[in-house]
This record gives sequence, structure tokens and C-alpha cells, in this order.
Amino acid sequence: MNNIINALSVDVEDYYHVSAFSNVIKKHEWSNYESRVYENTMELLDLFDDAKVKSTFFVLGMVAEKHPNIIREIVNRNHEVACHGYSHDMITKQSPSLFREESIKAKKILEEQAQTEVIGYRAASFSITNKSLWALDVLSELGFKYDSSVFPVRHDRYGIPDAPYAPYKIDTGNGRSIVEFPMTIKKLVNINIPIGGGGYFRIYPYFITKLLLKIINEKENRPFVFYLHPWEIDPKQPRIAASLFSTFRHYTNLHKCKSRLIRLVDDFSFTSIRDTLSNLELI
Repeated sequence: MNNIINALSVDVEDYYHVSAFSNVIKKHEWSNYESRVYENTMELLDLFDDAKVKSTFFVLGMVAEKHPNIIREIVNRNHEVACHGYSHDMITKQSPSLFREESIKAKKILEEQAQTEVIGYRAASFSITNKSLWALDVLSELGFKYDSSVFPVRHDRYGIPDAPYAPYKIDTGNGRSIVEFPMTIKKLVNINIPIGGGGYFRIYPYFITKLLLKIINEKENRPFVFYLHPWEIDPKQPRIAASLFSTFRHYTNLHKCKSRLIRLVDDFSFTSIRDTLSNLELI
């Protein structure tokens, strides 16, 4: 295990919230599906307790409304509560006014339940792109101190390929700023390889993930941010009839994810994003 402490994060949403299913499950149909986010989040909290690691939980405002005990458990176990927006709409499909309204609403819900300031934000499906950079201005105005939404890759739904890949501060004007902790990539022969969690963690063989993350820590001397969702450790979740590509993205190796996560938190050092950025003296 190396000496660099990395950032561990969880995007708290249910399996039917994911953007990959948005064409086959409409929002008004969400109530028809069995919610499994509470039990899956508790399982992750227990896993982190056993590993003695701290994490940042980016929670959807609507999930916090439906399951307030999730926030209480996260806080009681000394993890960081951060914001994943309210409705899981991609920012690229929202107007600035709607984004502001939902961000205010979600932040208020989370802070009331957590009884502490919420300073971190992650967009649904990493949807802060070149077309929605205005969202960072809104977030800084609302009191968020950091964002972790920019993914320096080419992707059909998200990505800013030429974005910096180490944490950095952004001047948003009027004397305000916000820190960006971009999602983790490893640059190989001028190609940015996404390596920081989610479907990439499930699809790649574990030894590839471990090797590239070790290079980031030991050769590049920087921390990485890792992410996953509660539904990714739940192979028994209901199956959604979707396109072959969406099915591949969502269901591949769900049965391996928990055991791989246990290995990951043993192989690397982790804490919350707030603490990682504090260690870097960025917040």
C-alpha cells in the first residue's frame, strides 16, 4: 500500500435512475419499481466500516426525501454527505434556472438532514461538459466549494477530453472560485483511459485497474478519485429490458463488484473527497 490517500465516493441513486435506462423508464414510472438503494447503501457502509475507510456519498435529493435514514447513517458513521442534484436529470438537458432551482432544493434537503454544510457536488452522468460549464458558476454562487463531475474522456454522454486530470481551482468570477476534482483517467499514448470506477471497474480485469491506479499514485504522485453506485454491488436487482449496449454497461460483472471493491480498499488508502482536497490545501 502506498502513502498517498485517495478519494472514495459513492453516487447514491437507485438502479432505475440511471441515464442508460432513461429511454425505457420514464420518471413517472419510477414509483412502479422496487427501491433497493437503502439496503445497498447500508451494505456499502458496512463494508467501509470493516475496511476502516471514509467516503463521500453524493446523494440525490429525491433519494434523501424518500429515505432520510440514509443521510443519518452516513453522518453517524462519519462519512461526508455531498450533493448529486435533485432529480438525476443531466445538466446538459436543463436550463440554468431549473438547474439552480434543483441545486438549491437538493442542498437544503441534505443540509437539513445531515445538520452540516454540504460543500461537494457531482452531476448526474458527469454532465458538466463544455456545453454546461455555466453550472460551475451556479454551484460556486450557491456555496459549493468543490465539484467532481468533469470526466477528461471522449464519451457519448459526457466528457471534456482536454480537461486537466489532477484537482484544480477554477475562477468563476466575482471573486468566487470552485475546485474541480476530475474523474480519474490514465493517459496512454495520447488516449485518456477512464479508470476511476463504475462500469470501467466492473468491465476491466481487476489487475488492470490496480496497475493503472498504482502508476497514478506512485509514478505521477497524485491521488485519484474512485466512484461507484450502490446498485453495482446488487446482482439480484430487477432486470430492465434495454438496448444491448445499455444492458452491457449496467449489468456486466455486477456479481464481481463487491469482492473487487473489498480488494481495492485493501490495496489503496482512501478517505473522503473533502479530506483529500484539504490534504492538498485546495479547500
